[in-house]
Amino acid sequence: MPISWYPGHMHKARRELGTLLRGARLVIEVLDARIPAASSNRLLASMRGETPTIRILNKTDLANSRLTAAWQTHFSRLRNSACLANGKEAPVDRGRLLKQIRRLGGIPSERSPSRGSIAIIGIPNVGKSSLLNYFIGRKLARTGNTPSITRTQQSARFAADWTLVDTPGMLRPKLEDQQAALLMASVGSIGAAAADRAEVAQFLAGCLLSGHRNALIERYRLNETDKTPEALFDRIAVARGALRKAGAADIAKAAEILLQDFRSARLGRISLESPPDPDLRQT
Repeated sequence: MPISWYPGHMHKARRELGTLLRGARLVIEVLDARIPAASSNRLLASMRGETPTIRILNKTDLANSRLTAAWQTHFSRLRNSACLANGKEAPVDRGRLLKQIRRLGGIPSERSPSRGSIAIIGIPNVGKSSLLNYFIGRKLARTGNTPSITRTQQSARFAADWTLVDTPGMLRPKLEDQQAALLMASVGSIGAAAADRAEVAQFLAGCLLSGHRNALIERYRLNETDKTPEALFDRIAVARGALRKAGAADIAKAAEILLQDFRSARLGRISLESPPDPDLRQT
C-alpha cells in the first residue's frame, strides 16, 4: 500500500513558509543523519532556491559516524552550503554555527532587520524544535518523539543580529519516491496511521539483513541460514519472548520490536544511506 501523508496543517504551513523564505537571509535545513538524502525534501529545496543553506545532520548519536563524516564532506562541497553535525553526545557548537551563519549570510542591515531571519526547515520529527531550544538556551518550542508536533512558526533571537524561525515539518503532497517514504517511516518521520507498520518493518528488515547483518546476529542471535525478513521476525520473537500461546511467533510484536530497537540504536549506530560520491563512500 503506497505511503501518503499530507495533514491539513501542512498546506497552510507551506504558504507561510513561502512567505518566510522570500525574506530569509539563510536557511538551516535539519536532516536525519541516518537518512540524509531521504530526509532532504525536494519540495523544500525548490522553495529555498539559491538561499545559502546550512545543513545540520541531526541525531548523529544514532547514525554511523564514518558515514556521517562522509555526508558532511558531501554537503560542504555544494554551492552556498555548510554542513554541521549534532547529537546528544556531541552537540553542535553554537559559536561554530554563528561563524557559518555570518560567513554565508554576511551582516544584516540595521535598516532591514527582517533580512537577518533564518528559516529552520525539514521533514517532520527530524529535531528542528529541539535544535531551536538548544540554540537559544531555553525551551520555547514544544518537542516530542512523534511527527507534526509543531504546527505554527515560532521565532527567537539568536545573537544580536539574527532571528531563528522554527517551521512545521513539511512533506510533499504526494510521495512519489516510495523508497524514501519507507526510509522516513523507518526512522519515525511519517505519521503512524499513514504507513503500515508491518510493511515498514519488513522493508527495514530487508535493509538490515543486506547491510547490517552482524548487528542482527549480536542482538537476536540470527543464524547464517536466516536470510528473509520472515526468518528474522521468527528469530526476534524467540529472542525477545514475542510468542503466542501455542509458541508461535507474534510477527506483529516482533516487527514492532525491530522498529523500536533500530530507532533507539539498540542495534548500534546504523545509517541507511551512503553519500553519492564514490570516493566518500570508501573513505
